[in-house]
Amino acid sequence: MLTNCGVDTRRSRVINIYTMSKIRHIAGNSLIQFTFYLLFTLVLGGCTSYIQQEKVPNVFASYSSAIPVKLVTIPLPVIASSPNEGITGGALTALLFHNKNDEIDALVAPQVNYNANFGVTTTVYGAFYPTPDRNIEIDLSQSTKINDDYDFKLRDKTYFDKKLEVNLSTFVFSDGSARFFGFEAKSPQQQETNYTDKEVGFNLSAGYDIGRHYQVILGERYRDVEIEPGAVKGIPYIKDEFGKSAVPGINGFATHAERISLVYSTLDSAIAPTFGGFAKVTVEPAFKALGGTSNFRRYEVETKGFIPLDNASYISVFRLMYSQTQGHRVPFLEQSILGGEDTLRGYGRNRFIDNSFLLCNLEERIRLFRWEVFNVTADWELAPFIDLGAVMDTLDKARANDFEFNPGIGFRAIVRPNIIGRVDMGIGRDGPAIFVGLGYPF
Repeated sequence: MLTNCGVDTRRSRVINIYTMSKIRHIAGNSLIQFTFYLLFTLVLGGCTSYIQQEKVPNVFASYSSAIPVKLVTIPLPVIASSPNEGITGGALTALLFHNKNDEIDALVAPQVNYNANFGVTTTVYGAFYPTPDRNIEIDLSQSTKINDDYDFKLRDKTYFDKKLEVNLSTFVFSDGSARFFGFEAKSPQQQETNYTDKEVGFNLSAGYDIGRHYQVILGERYRDVEIEPGAVKGIPYIKDEFGKSAVPGINGFATHAERISLVYSTLDSAIAPTFGGFAKVTVEPAFKALGGTSNFRRYEVETKGFIPLDNASYISVFRLMYSQTQGHRVPFLEQSILGGEDTLRGYGRNRFIDNSFLLCNLEERIRLFRWEVFNVTADWELAPFIDLGAVMDTLDKARANDFEFNPGIGFRAIVRPNIIGRVDMGIGRDGPAIFVGLGYPF
């Protein structure tokens, strides 16, 4: 194995161990000092290694070649703040396995974080791209207090001459930061409550291509939800503030739903598109006869467009989306919901809930430069955005003053064709919100 780290790797490991031992103490006292320790580790820890292909498990190198596998190891600080979770600090190490075309074949990222509400969280995230038409994601996360998350995702479009696409997602998680403010567009911040959202379930779909741009998708999903006391001190428990009969699903619920969607797409990439249009219409009925708590129906329409300029140095992006839920006593977490990193980025997740929502996202993705860091070439983007949306009973009852206007700015690093890291900061009536994650918001 050939290694080019530019530093004494034994010393780097010692510094990483020392840094992680300081996480809990520093995060509670000085975020600036904590950031210094993590950035110090980052500077000393970058490493590129070359390993003979036969010594690498197939899951990390899915090809056969005499060319050694390039492994890039990048330690990174984790500093995030969101309205629901609060401040989280920690460190991760990204292990990037490259194929013979110098594209990322697999990503493994162990990390340790500290949050005042959840204690120390240990996570291992893995993303594997054996072929352009098949990818797998695994997320294993456990906190010392309440929170946990165990996910598996599979996308496979290798069947029937690549006309059939199968997607499977299974999950078991507990989120002690969940919030509920009541229903309707102007639910006041003073009604904020906290709870733990415990869920187990799956989401399965099969889509078949019709012609060049159309796809019909049949899907099924199941989720079992329990509502328990949350982890955030100083915020009332949902069951203490809202009557059990006033909030459907407050005592837990199950949903078993079938789904059919029609998709039209001219996008040049499913993960990091730079050009094209997308439209999707979905009808999803849920049935008590299949083990659900209630009967209801969801109708959803989504359109997206990507307009590149100057060889995709500037990409104007828009999304327009409408959702309508109909039924008797639909569980509150199954109604139409806005708020969070993928909808209204000026608010925490599940901030606004009602029977329907209308959402518009506008974003300008500006490539600032292309930079090679630790032998990985990444496009660095600046993305000013505007999120505009509101929940309502039905679309004809929408009022202009109910809409939330969330301006903001995003920073992204893209390792094409499949890795996107992002930081988005939006501003809403409750103050700023910052989200850190993987993948584009839409």
